[in-house]
Amino acid sequence: MRSFFTFVLSLFLLTGFQQLLAQEKRDTGSIQEYKNEFWDSIKTAADKFAEKKEKPEMKFMMNFEGYDLPASTDQFTQYWHNPPISQGRSGMCWCFSTTSFLESEIYRTTKRKIKLSELFTVYWEYVEKTKGFMESRGETSLGEGSEANAVTRIWKKYGIVPREDFIGLLPGQEFYDHEKMFEEIENYLNFVKEKNMWDEDAAVATVKSILNHYIGQPPGKVTFEGKEYTPLEFMNKVLKVNPEDYVDIMSLMELPYYSKGEYKVPDNWWHSKDYYNVPLDVFTNIVKEAIRNGYTMAIGGDVSESGYSAHKEVAMVPSYDIPADYIDENARQFRFSNESTTDDHGIHLVGYMTLNGQDWYLIKDSGSGSRNGANKGYYFYHQDYVKLKIMDLMIHKDAVKDILKKFSN
Repeated sequence: MRSFFTFVLSLFLLTGFQQLLAQEKRDTGSIQEYKNEFWDSIKTAADKFAEKKEKPEMKFMMNFEGYDLPASTDQFTQYWHNPPISQGRSGMCWCFSTTSFLESEIYRTTKRKIKLSELFTVYWEYVEKTKGFMESRGETSLGEGSEANAVTRIWKKYGIVPREDFIGLLPGQEFYDHEKMFEEIENYLNFVKEKNMWDEDAAVATVKSILNHYIGQPPGKVTFEGKEYTPLEFMNKVLKVNPEDYVDIMSLMELPYYSKGEYKVPDNWWHSKDYYNVPLDVFTNIVKEAIRNGYTMAIGGDVSESGYSAHKEVAMVPSYDIPADYIDENARQFRFSNESTTDDHGIHLVGYMTLNGQDWYLIKDSGSGSRNGANKGYYFYHQDYVKLKIMDLMIHKDAVKDILKKFSN
């Protein structure tokens, strides 16, 4: 009898416990971000206290008060160009400016408005730079920079594609940042030189793998308006660009005028000798007349002067540097020879205006400085600044055909 009672009691308790479990909500878990906001505030405060307090960078700059300066891009006669794009934290000005120039040229000759890929050219320039480094046994200059005629050189060999087919930004990346990419390439190539490992195929493959990681792999074919093209076919059949139609012009006393020679700066790492050297008055007249005749141009020179203001958006030559009447070929060569004029930056000259009897030029710029004023992506260059500090330009040969006739070589 007791056993039966015990059995009934156990059954009752078990049934009741099961009913109790059925009535209770079961707990669940999930993967969640661990947060400790107070610890974060402690860490932030500690890091701020330990941070080295750097003084603002001070620089001697021209005082622009009292000058009648251009204030807006709308004041300029200008020619079609795509809106400015930032080159981010990179040394790609040479490619951004020249690509912009060639886009304007495509519009001038075909009326086709198109945005092209800067990074396609940059990718293959690094490949060519690697080959040059290997061929010279490490004697060519390494750097992120290059020259305007690097773009036409790369297009001639590899072609070009629309920007949308190769932007060169990783998912979620807002600005270009090539600091780590170039550091890896430079460290690797210096290691190759140190160890005497001159296998070009291996070096090119390694550099390509670095490029692929940071900016992606460029396409071998693109589809445009329903048709498929290789990059070379796209350049030839759609854009109808002939890289041979573009010439580079400089003005330096160190070479005979009306002769071709090398522009001796580090970014001309392949030692191109295709620069047409002309007297300074001819150089400045090319700029003045060509832009008025509908030709834009890619230009390069020094942008680190005290008369160069990112916030005023102007580039001028202060009289305390050199009075305007004294800017001549000697002043220009002197500054280039003692390296107070350097080959800093490539930009695109897209327009002009005359103010108080003097010429100003509208400059499209991919650099960060051009984003600090009201006219984002632009500067206004005074005629004297171009005369003293702009060292070379690329332009269509038709704009200078009479000048080219004076060259025997």
